[in-house]
Amino acid sequence: MTLYLIGIGLNDEKDITLKGLEIVKRSDKVYLENYTSILHCKVDDLEMVYGKKVHLADRDFVEKKGDVLVDEASRGDVAFLVIGDPISATTHLDLFLRAVKKGVKVDVVHNASVLTAVGVVGLQLYKYGRTASIVFPQEGWDVQTPYDVVKENKKAGLHTLCLLDIKTKEPSREELRKENAGRPERPQFMTVNQAIRALLDVEQKRGENVFTDETLCVGCARLGSKDMKIRAGRAKELLADDFGEPLHCLIVPGKLHFMEEEALELWKQ
Repeated sequence: MTLYLIGIGLNDEKDITLKGLEIVKRSDKVYLENYTSILHCKVDDLEMVYGKKVHLADRDFVEKKGDVLVDEASRGDVAFLVIGDPISATTHLDLFLRAVKKGVKVDVVHNASVLTAVGVVGLQLYKYGRTASIVFPQEGWDVQTPYDVVKENKKAGLHTLCLLDIKTKEPSREELRKENAGRPERPQFMTVNQAIRALLDVEQKRGENVFTDETLCVGCARLGSKDMKIRAGRAKELLADDFGEPLHCLIVPGKLHFMEEEALELWKQ
């Protein structure tokens, strides 16, 4: 009777580890967390390889009804699948802590995540500072926060990884019943281009020379897949590029070692 938090990698149904696959196959119930990231395959593909029915767990379920999942794990083995590594997001740690407090055994099976996959760019992982999250503009969010993160990291000579917003949650039935409720929104995935524009907008307002048209950036798309795209260049150059399908992320390098400079040359056009 265990809650297994299992990372399934970044790309498709084949990225799960052998250890993770063995656990999934013998689990009584299998959930897939489907709001912090996406895979480049269908749930049907996972089920075919895993030999198990995969139940989708959205943000509301994990954050508001996570105790239901923990209770199930107190009666049998439950596999909670997370794209990337299972302990990269706060909500997954919360689930871990809930289980421990209820006396439910928890086992974590790690896998690759964007936090390690960015190593392919050639910037040394131990020289990254605080990670920034850039969200779609909306009321209640301080869109200047990632600008400040870049500012502080650059001051220390550190690189900044910017994780870009995704919106995959459709309105609930209750929300749809409300008067003048809109139609369910299609999933939205922030692009490298949108992230650069967001930082440039803050620069225009504040004028602190933290992120300008000339700032060196690295745009990444679909890390961990065969068709990943990486391009290094000035912000204005990347603005004109098409990075294709999601997921995207943006890196703002800090002080570069000569080997890092050589590596970035591989990604310049």
